[in-house]
Amino acid sequence: MFELIRTNKRKSAGLIVVLGSLLIVLGYAIGLILSPDEPTLSYLFVLIGVVVWVVMLLTSLAGGEKILLSSARAREVKKADAPQLYNIVEEMCIASGLSTIPKVYIIDTPDPNAFAVGLKPERAAVAVTTGLMAKLNRDELQAVVAHEIAHIQNRDTLFMTLAGVTVGAVIILGDIFFRSMLFGGGRRRGGGGNNQGGAALMIIAVVMAILAPILARLLYFACSRQREYLADACAAQYTRYPEGLASALDKISRQATKHSGEIGKNKTLAPMYIINPLAARSRRAGWFSTHPPTEQRIKVLRSMGGDASLAAYEKAYQSIHGRKDAVLPPSARAATAATPTREAMENGGGKAGTRKQWREVQDLLHKVDHYAVLACACGMKIKLPPDYEESEVNCPRCHHQHVIPPELLAVGVLGAASGAK
Repeated sequence: MFELIRTNKRKSAGLIVVLGSLLIVLGYAIGLILSPDEPTLSYLFVLIGVVVWVVMLLTSLAGGEKILLSSARAREVKKADAPQLYNIVEEMCIASGLSTIPKVYIIDTPDPNAFAVGLKPERAAVAVTTGLMAKLNRDELQAVVAHEIAHIQNRDTLFMTLAGVTVGAVIILGDIFFRSMLFGGGRRRGGGGNNQGGAALMIIAVVMAILAPILARLLYFACSRQREYLADACAAQYTRYPEGLASALDKISRQATKHSGEIGKNKTLAPMYIINPLAARSRRAGWFSTHPPTEQRIKVLRSMGGDASLAAYEKAYQSIHGRKDAVLPPSARAATAATPTREAMENGGGKAGTRKQWREVQDLLHKVDHYAVLACACGMKIKLPPDYEESEVNCPRCHHQHVIPPELLAVGVLGAASGAK
């Protein structure tokens, strides 16, 4: 596993260098196009590109995780709030060898999905939607969490941040160029018709300015797809139950639409989810796809047989795709022994089980939002929001009038209710 992480780091570093070089070349090409007689302008655009890159990078390093979690409207939960979810995260940290337990967040949306963030394990976080918690059984939820833990362990979250920032800088620089051409135009002085070398160089610069942002995106998305396969392989190994992830991916993709609810509106976060909500039902991976087709991911997992090892995943992957490209480096494949799969721990409780899980998820949200709960003799649980301002409340079922206990007011659970009559 350590060899796998080192290989992943080397590939990530190499790609960042390529993208950074692309940024510098693009800056030089833009300056050459806009002012061929003033070479210093090319260096100015290189400097602008690097400054944009550094500013975006420093912002991500300072608090990129918090920005992403905030944009997803994720709320942190503690072990006392969601013991099963937290225990699953702990189990997968132990299975993966991750030394630090990531923070756990929930997102209030019926769309089932999850993502992980973190420049390093000590700053990492796993976020799951309430729809995921309500619609998946424990085996499936564990498999999704294992996939996200694998992204943290393999340093994919670091790569996605650095590569995403670099691609963003390339795109911004390209946008500056096209706006400059549109509103100001390039100055072409002293070029002359006899300067064939300069004309050829100008054509190359224009082509480079057009292709650089496209090439940067292609490199970024291609690496993202391979990392999804790798995280699937690791999740199967951590859980020793490939069917858990296959079943979870099937449920998530079937319940998602092309523009899946709230989470599909955030185009920055969409590529980070276990299934991209903007292309959840895509049957083919285009050049600009951030994820492999879900059907192929499921097929590979279900072709592993009774072996949950990385080597078994690689064998299944190559048999499905029919080509020699690999998910794992040879050293990682050779280092993994056969890992017998385990039996399912939970088969799910049908519609009744789903309704129960939804109630538990709603109770969790109320707990996180500091709702007070009053139990009525009729069996009804009355939930009072933290800004409730009355000292009494009627049960909506039996209409019994309850006086809010003073101890709830004393600890400030009800907020403004402490001043009630």
